[in-house]
Amino acid sequence: MATTSTSVVLPGQVSLPASAGRASFMGAVRSEFTKIRSVRSTYWTLIVLVLVTVGIGALAGFAATRNPQGPGFDATQASLGGLYLSQLIIAVLGVLVISAEYSSGMVRTTLTTFPYRGTIIAAKALVFGAVAFVTGLVTCFISFFVGQAIMSTYNPSTLPGHQHVQVLGGAVRHISASIGDPNVLRAIIGGALFVTVSGLLAFGIGLLLRHTAGAITTVVGLLFVLTILINLLPSSWLNHVDKWMPAVAGTQIWTTVANHGNPPVFAPWTGFLVFAIYAAVAVIAGSILFRTRDA
Repeated sequence: MATTSTSVVLPGQVSLPASAGRASFMGAVRSEFTKIRSVRSTYWTLIVLVLVTVGIGALAGFAATRNPQGPGFDATQASLGGLYLSQLIIAVLGVLVISAEYSSGMVRTTLTTFPYRGTIIAAKALVFGAVAFVTGLVTCFISFFVGQAIMSTYNPSTLPGHQHVQVLGGAVRHISASIGDPNVLRAIIGGALFVTVSGLLAFGIGLLLRHTAGAITTVVGLLFVLTILINLLPSSWLNHVDKWMPAVAGTQIWTTVANHGNPPVFAPWTGFLVFAIYAAVAVIAGSILFRTRDA
């Protein structure tokens, strides 16, 4: 005799809808977006990033107007110079996106309600990457226009010793760049990509270490301290090693003037590819460990 199972709803009880099955990737994305926008540290970190990038770019522009500039001066790079520090600021947020869940124990709740670990990491990386890129793009455009507005006031005739600055027999009359100049738009968008990849590199290291202080220290060491220490190497080594450093390779994407100095560096897109590979390795390695070890 066949029987049919039916659910019985007692008085005072609420009938819950049946499970829709496996949770979707877009559901995970919405969940991660809710998490990242509901934490005050996200807003404070991004505000500091904007202020630091634009502020340093403005200072660099002002400094450029007070010193004689030659033909190798990169006005776009100068106005985006705040990205040297902003890469560390976005890195802090990249670490917190994952490590904060471990420190609070929320990661266990997340895995209980949504046990598909690969989907969780992909959703986190997508949401954080989108937030970092949009913030970086807006910031780089603001920093560029502010810096160029300041540099447009450059007048070499008012500077001491201006007669010594000569280009093809004439003094440099202006140093500012416009959005339509060669490589400028690429450099601005590249600055946003640089911010994004810096954050994703930190996100991957956060996945690997699962400890906020340790991960931030590692990222600062990799992006900042190592770049300084590498200059202590003999020049014969420096020429081959320096361009492979993550920060050195990545910063080439927001330059517009070819570097013919010593040590040599990669071309903009080649350097950015090297930087992106560092981030990809960190995220992939962190994802593998995330899927195999206990929360």
